[in-house]
Amino acid sequence: MASAASATSSATKEIEIEFPNLIRLYKDGTVERLFGSPIVPPSLHDNDTGVSSKDVVISDDPSISARLYLPRSVQSKVQKLPILVYFHGGGFCLESAFSFLDQRYLNLIAAEANVIAVSVEYRLAPEHRLPAAFEDCWDSLKWVSSHSTPTNAGEPWLLNHGDFNRVYLGGDSAGGNIVHNIAMRCGAEDLPGGVKLAGGFLSCPFFWGSKPIGSEPKEGHEQSLPLLLWNFLYPSAPGGIDNPAINPTVDGAPSLASMGCSKLLVYVCGKDQLRDRVVLYYEAVKESGWKGEVELYEVEGEDHCFHIFNPETDNAKKVFNRLASFLI
Repeated sequence: MASAASATSSATKEIEIEFPNLIRLYKDGTVERLFGSPIVPPSLHDNDTGVSSKDVVISDDPSISARLYLPRSVQSKVQKLPILVYFHGGGFCLESAFSFLDQRYLNLIAAEANVIAVSVEYRLAPEHRLPAAFEDCWDSLKWVSSHSTPTNAGEPWLLNHGDFNRVYLGGDSAGGNIVHNIAMRCGAEDLPGGVKLAGGFLSCPFFWGSKPIGSEPKEGHEQSLPLLLWNFLYPSAPGGIDNPAINPTVDGAPSLASMGCSKLLVYVCGKDQLRDRVVLYYEAVKESGWKGEVELYEVEGEDHCFHIFNPETDNAKKVFNRLASFLI
């Protein structure tokens, strides 16, 4: 988030583009992020959940890291648990795997679902435009999968406690978009050790397109925030807002039947601007001929990713319970 000092110093600089309450890019290349929770350290023992966390480096070039989470149930014994490779939200340009909101969220998921979680710190736009985030997340999944071979002298939590027959992807908003794109890549490329993706949950995923659908306003669609933001994040994307990475149901997109996992949980909120896109995606997957199982889980009366901001509410607890029952 922007400090008072940075806001004062930037007042004299010329703005190139701004997305109110999100991000501001100046013509000198300076980036000011206007939304985000503070960075917090990992914890050997979270007071609320008992989950332990630590940070690891996945790659130095490019710079990719992750925060790992180990539930209390396995901290004193050898037990194999599902592995959740998680991609945070924030419109590909905000937030962090090391932020307070994500730390709290992953502690809750690891405890509720009894999984090892690997929360990926991928590179953000505009310093690193898309497809950098997609490449970082793919490399992170390959890094996790590389621990499936007994000779690997890598991360002990994964080696000692990871069940590589139960590797899942998960993500919220932009992270949900990443889950889709990585799952599609898993259908076309092999992972180290022959690891097969068990499934993925897409929470309020960031999808959009050039033509309004459902309840999306017909007027001003070409100036909608998702469209303008995507063009800012990925200006070189072939097809622009109708690139399959953001519009997986567009004509000519790769067949969703090639998705490289066996089950999907697609979760959406009733008040979310992205709701109709997410429902369209679910229906397209279901009708694609894909051999896996796909479920739509909708929470009425709630807005985009509410469960991350207000995890103590009854509706949020239902979301956590559903995610936990999916990650088995």
